[in-house]
This record gives sequence, structure tokens and C-alpha cells, in this order.
Amino acid sequence: MSSQAANDDAPLVVADTLTELQRENGELRMQLARLEARLAEVEGLADRDGLTPLLNRRALLRELGRTRATVSRYGGAASLVYFDLDGLKAINDRFGHPGGDAALRAAADRILSQVRASDIAGRLGGDEFAVILVQADGFQAEVKAEALAQAICQEPVDGLPASLRLRVSWGVAEIQADLEPEDILAQADAAMYAAKHGRK
Repeated sequence: MSSQAANDDAPLVVADTLTELQRENGELRMQLARLEARLAEVEGLADRDGLTPLLNRRALLRELGRTRATVSRYGGAASLVYFDLDGLKAINDRFGHPGGDAALRAAADRILSQVRASDIAGRLGGDEFAVILVQADGFQAEVKAEALAQAICQEPVDGLPASLRLRVSWGVAEIQADLEPEDILAQADAAMYAAKHGRK
């Protein structure tokens, strides 16, 4: 092939190469988008409780840390409500784990139906739940906790006898900037424990 012919073909080779690179780049972008979507899905699943639509303990503590940082930086109030579903062991013993799971799911659904989109609800594990109430001081959180408790307890649970009503104990801790998330959780837990044993 003459040098003139090679020179004439050069633009075609470059154009073909660019077209191929653009095609490969497009495929890589699609693969990346699929991987990012899958990663977001997996991260979302990692934050969710396995039984209920609530956040799990790890995710709730992370959000509690973020809320504490917001309170520290911008001021304002926020509180944590800690719920314990009373009598879950008796429900499990009488109706088996499906009955206990139904009770836990009902409690979670009722909590979610009563909180604002800006609030954050999670299941800490077992029969324990927590709700981060933003823009709520301790008094406002006590009022909201009472309303949440009534919502949890007022209706029967599907799959359990109509006469059975859930019971909960709860405690509140106002979120303080100088406390670690675990300490805030421990304060709310202690308030719940005191309320439960005071009632007994």
C-alpha cells in the first residue's frame, strides 16, 4: 500500500476507533449506573430491620448522631423516645413466633403511621423500638410518646385474638450535643425502665 493510500485511510481508522471507544464508554456508563443502583439497594437493605419496615439499630444510631450534630451546630431541640413492647414473650409462648412477629410488625406499622416524614423510627432489636423526634423538646416528646403508645395499643393485631391488645412502656431523652448516641439511647432506656417499674 502506498503512503498516499495509508494517509487516505487514516481518518477512517481514527473515526472507527472513536466510534468504538464511544460505544465502549456508553456500555461502561450503563454498567456503572447498574452497579450504583445495586449498591444503593444493598445499602438500603443493610439499614433496614429484617422483620419490619423500620431502620435497624446501626442505622438508627447513625441518624441519632446526625441529629445530635445538627442540634449542636444549629441549636433547636430534638428528642429520642424509647419503646418496649411489654409481654412479647407471653405472646410468643402462647401463639408462637408468628404471633410475636405479627405483634412486632403491627407496632412498627403503627409507629410509622403516626410520625412525621422528618422523624426517624427504628427497631433496636427484640421488642425495643425508638423514634427520633426532630424539633421536639422533652415535653413535646412526652406528649408525642403518649400518642404513639395509644396508637400502638388501641387496635387488635391481625392474626391474634381480638381481645389481645399490645402494651408498651416508653421513656424520653432530650438529645444533648455533649452526649454520644449510645448515651442518649441509654438515658431514654433508663427512663423507659423507670416508667415500666413505676407502673408495676
